[in-house]
Amino acid sequence: MNAARGTRGRGLLEGFLARQRARMANALIPDEARAGRIVDIGCGAYPVFLAGTVFREKIGLDRVMAGGGHAELRRQGLDVLHFDVDTDARLPFDDSSADVVTMLAVFEHIAPQRLAPLTRDVRRVLKPGGMLILTTPAHWTAGLLRLLARLRLVSHEEIDEHKDAYSHGEIIPVLTTAGFEENAIRCGSFELGMNLWVTVKKS
Repeated sequence: MNAARGTRGRGLLEGFLARQRARMANALIPDEARAGRIVDIGCGAYPVFLAGTVFREKIGLDRVMAGGGHAELRRQGLDVLHFDVDTDARLPFDDSSADVVTMLAVFEHIAPQRLAPLTRDVRRVLKPGGMLILTTPAHWTAGLLRLLARLRLVSHEEIDEHKDAYSHGEIIPVLTTAGFEENAIRCGSFELGMNLWVTVKKS
């Protein structure tokens, strides 16, 4: 486990990229939401984003860790639960129980046919007015990321698991199919357009 990097495998830029995603996500979170619960889907080998963000309750979900050996994180109000986006049909939360759900560099790791059911379940667990925040590499970076993996600048384990790549125009229909309203979706980019961010509030 690498607390500085937060991803599997090796890559000289992994720590930097994880921190950039965390910084972007933090900037998108409304201050008033921080008194509630945040759920980070695909929190990684170490929950870099959750460890550095301020919330009353912080929960990470990932298939590579089941919460063991993280006593210090739990003392900080952070818990990590096992969840596999490919096989687990339902998020382990009640309806309308989360203020913010994040998926940072996770969308591209999910089989396309699983995206709409998963985001529909995210909508279920969000409170009215709650927000989904996601980041993903821009569609045009797929070849560049493979090159960076060969140069050992990013983790080839992570890149090899990418199921697809997306543009904003491809993400929006996934969210509307899941029941989110299109006029509640905001889009942008960071890292010179190489990464996309999308937010949507549950009406």
